[in-house]
Amino acid sequence: MSVIVVAIGWSGKWYADVQKKDEKSFLLKSGMEKMKLILLPGEEIRTPKICLLFWQGEDRMTGHNQFRRFILAHHTRKINGKNAELPFSTFLAREGPPPCNEHTCATKSFAVAMINRHKQFNIVPEVFCLDAGWYSCNGKWPSVGNWTPNIENFPNGLKPVTDAAHKVGAKFLLCFEPERVTPGTLFVDKNPDWLLKLSGNNNSLFNLGNNDARLWLTDYISDFLKKEGIDYYRQDFNFDPMPYWEANDKPDRIGISEIRHIEGLYAFWDSLLVRFPNLLIDNCASGGRRIDLETVSRSSPLWRTDYSYGEPNGSQCHTYGLNFYLPLNGTGNFTISPYHFRSNMSSAMVINWDINSKEHTMQKLQKYFQDFKRLRPYFYEDYYPLTGYMTGDNAWMVYQLNRQKSNDGVIFAFRRQDCQNATITVKLHRLDENATYEVYYEDYEIKTKVPGAELLKGIEISIPNKPGSLLISYKEL
Repeated sequence: MSVIVVAIGWSGKWYADVQKKDEKSFLLKSGMEKMKLILLPGEEIRTPKICLLFWQGEDRMTGHNQFRRFILAHHTRKINGKNAELPFSTFLAREGPPPCNEHTCATKSFAVAMINRHKQFNIVPEVFCLDAGWYSCNGKWPSVGNWTPNIENFPNGLKPVTDAAHKVGAKFLLCFEPERVTPGTLFVDKNPDWLLKLSGNNNSLFNLGNNDARLWLTDYISDFLKKEGIDYYRQDFNFDPMPYWEANDKPDRIGISEIRHIEGLYAFWDSLLVRFPNLLIDNCASGGRRIDLETVSRSSPLWRTDYSYGEPNGSQCHTYGLNFYLPLNGTGNFTISPYHFRSNMSSAMVINWDINSKEHTMQKLQKYFQDFKRLRPYFYEDYYPLTGYMTGDNAWMVYQLNRQKSNDGVIFAFRRQDCQNATITVKLHRLDENATYEVYYEDYEIKTKVPGAELLKGIEISIPNKPGSLLISYKEL
């Protein structure tokens, strides 16, 4: 079996055209979707980066895991020479009674109280975060362009909130969307020449292809992060820039506006990472719509999708598919249960729990925190899907994460709500057939010793409840 993994590094509009030529060959064309231009004397541009990995062997996942290791080694944010550890985060506020939306009703007093509440319950996350709506927006979070705190809710800025987070040992993440600008905001008034406009559309595109605009934005965001004590930076992006680029191009320069903007985006992020060596950039973009080889080199999608917030079967599918290529990513968890938590489990997680609910004890909440920290390292290792890709509610989904160096791993097993079969047999990967393994069925508190050869042939998993999940860990003895 042969595997060719293709990765594209371009955060604008790209295409891929794959055609089968015969039984042994195919044709792949990829790049910018629209580019036909002349270059001016002395002018240089960059175009999409293309990465190809070729592998041949019996198990295609060996090739995919080589690619995962390549991404971790060469296209993953490093802090102090090591791969960044993605955080377990929690929202400080989200929506509320109408007309509240997103974080527009978040306040200093509420945020500080919630931080202290988490400390009281001994469930302090690694990061507290505020999403869209913390800025001056007249109560409507899509009204972006004023990147200053809403003084009614945060009369002294965000520093009292970030100080409270730091005091309990957590970091703080804040959401921005600097590329989209709405009327009547600071970014409109700053310099009209820095905006690309489109007839009939109130949104403007802040032109990162303009060097003066990019440098000003870099200083503005940098100064804000320092002043307000922000540790991690989320950049969202919730509209289509392509019509703005097309309207700004001349007939003989089709694609140049897109190229300059994307070059500017990378330069902006690179500058932030130089100025803040411990910074993490959370690449959101309407939930995972800017995941490519270039963005993952600088950032991670801590919120990889806006699909039906926290819906467990969808999250299982996202983890199943994305982990073929991208080891580091995260999503949200809104429902407190083992099934939902494990379905949303990845190398990062953003929770939105009602921690004051009487339905769960502090000990149970603390255990979820402990489980995440214990399981997170496995997502940096080799990945093996043990069932097919299933979207229906009548199926099982099972996957394995294996650590070769320490000869251990975990299995996440899910029996969905309409699945009639209470058992399934799956074959594990990359174990030593001559070794013996301790297999721990964590939900049942059952430990057994099983020969590696037997695990490679098949292990039976049983989940009596539906929907239900089972976490199985193993280690070589």
